[in-house]
Amino acid sequence: MLDSVRARLTLWYTALLALFLVLLALVTYFIFWRNTVQRTDSDLAELSDAFLTTLRSEMEDQPGPDVLKNAAQVAIIEHRFRDQVYALMGPNGDLLVSTIDLPAPNPPDHTSPAALLSSGAFREFADASAHADRLFQNVKGGKDGYRAFWRRFDLKGQTYTLIILQSLHPQKEMLEGVRETFAWVIPIALLLASMGGYFLARKSLAPVVAMSSQAGRIGAANLHERLAVPNEKDELGHLALSFNSLLDRLDESFERQRRFMADASHELRTPVAILRGEAEVSLSRPVRAPEEYRESLTVLHGEAQRLTQIVEDLFTLTRADAGQYPLTTRDFYLEELVADGVHSARTLALAKNIKLTCEITQELPIHADESLLRRMILNLLDNAIKYTSANGSVSVACILSGKEYAVSITDTGPGIPTELQPRIFERFFRADKARSRSETDGSGAGLGLSIARWIAEAHLGRLELTRSDASGSTFTVFLPAAVRSNDTRRV
Repeated sequence: MLDSVRARLTLWYTALLALFLVLLALVTYFIFWRNTVQRTDSDLAELSDAFLTTLRSEMEDQPGPDVLKNAAQVAIIEHRFRDQVYALMGPNGDLLVSTIDLPAPNPPDHTSPAALLSSGAFREFADASAHADRLFQNVKGGKDGYRAFWRRFDLKGQTYTLIILQSLHPQKEMLEGVRETFAWVIPIALLLASMGGYFLARKSLAPVVAMSSQAGRIGAANLHERLAVPNEKDELGHLALSFNSLLDRLDESFERQRRFMADASHELRTPVAILRGEAEVSLSRPVRAPEEYRESLTVLHGEAQRLTQIVEDLFTLTRADAGQYPLTTRDFYLEELVADGVHSARTLALAKNIKLTCEITQELPIHADESLLRRMILNLLDNAIKYTSANGSVSVACILSGKEYAVSITDTGPGIPTELQPRIFERFFRADKARSRSETDGSGAGLGLSIARWIAEAHLGRLELTRSDASGSTFTVFLPAAVRSNDTRRV
């Protein structure tokens, strides 16, 4: 049961609510108890004032030798209640008048006033208040005890003491009622709150359960499906949108992977079929002329080279995607690397009678992986020469543009149609119809631009098709002019 989020939320909510209700009950009970005590003390003080007022008034009206005693008895009778005990003590501490002297019903807890006034608790209270003019104190006695008030007053030049004891039994009953009320209300409130909390948690998490069920049904076969988003503005809506975004990326990745595998299979099938067919033709007759064997071996060698290049390019891209390609950097000059690449590509250009030029105006120091940048430059030059018709031209420019180095390679080929330009860097993509290329020109598998762009991005740069029209195309590599990194890292 605790494995459920709804159950845990309900338990946490109930526990916190229980803690809050208990604290609230304790604070409320304390405040109520304190107000009750203060009200009792205030009532005792007011009752003593009224008693003394009546006592002085009766002494003026009472004749005879026992004026004080008679006046005190009248005052006790006038202000007497069932839960109160009065005692008037003389200057010497002797008991002059008390509730004992008057016929009266017992207090609510059936405690005799005589037993109370003669108890040890009362004598301790009297001793404790001997040096105080006013004193409030609880006195044990009866069932629940008494609240005692001691007050000294002057009368006809002598000091007397008035003691009033208020039974705490009504207060105890009232406080006990409050405790019983809390004891019933808190569990009922917790029960109702837990039921309501579980209902709200279940209702609030219902979209999560629905999304979980729907997500569990999504697989490779139906990766195009998406989660329903009931409310885009709340947290669950953001969760659904984030999950749908993840599905979009996965769908795109799977589609790219499927297309990559299909294109790779197609590209590998052609050289393998040629190798197999040429071998079968060579072996079809027991005896052939040496020239025929040489011709067959030449075809086999060429296709093997093409197959080897495709496999190496695939391996490079696979390691790059996995972030396991070692990037070893050092300091060198970019213009020298570009010039060497142009020099290496002259043979390809001369074979098609293409004019290859290079324009470099300044030194361009850089800290990068020299072998990868060389491969990028050669891939771009090979791509430009391959798609440039005979008697055309390819030009290379290498300049400093702001904080970047810009290496531009421009050809005079037929250009790339606008609708195909966004896909030019996709793996195995070749705009054959747009950039007329014969199948016998030794063209690659359409991985050169993908590898070139990855090399540029690995050096925190970028490769862009900056121009492409009927007069030709221009690819530009932008590299940071101040790249600094560790000598060896992986990308």
